Amino acid sequence: QVQLVESGGGLVQAGGSLRLSCAASGRTFSSYAMGWFRQAPGKEREFVAAISWSGGVTDYADSVKGRFTISRDNAKNTVYLQMNSLKSEDTAVYYCAGTERHIIISQMASPASYVSWGQGTQVTVSS
Repeated sequence: QVQLVESGGGLVQAGGSLRLSCAASGRTFSSYAMGWFRQAPGKEREFVAAISWSGGVTDYADSVKGRFTISRDNAKNTVYLQMNSLKSEDTAVYYCAGTERHIIISQMASPASYVSWGQGTQVTVSS
């Protein structure tokens, strides 16, 4: 399994942008499908975005489509989440997750599909 460390969270005003990074250790990162999830206080963890091992397939939650972009740089063992036009409802702890299992796009949104998780990074959007 890879070890995952998120960074880039912080406090931003509504309408602003942040870019989250998730750095992975391990030689097999390039074979991992990666996802971003978030959890707000009192709510369940929810899917945000996912990307296939090659970067050729991406999936997004409806709530972030057109505002967030997931990408990866396998040479740097890093996956990114560019978040634009942030809203107060985007406030949450954001987690990255990875799996070496072969998953199809319909499985990308399920937390159960992932075996490695980071510790999370807080994103707070002030209105």
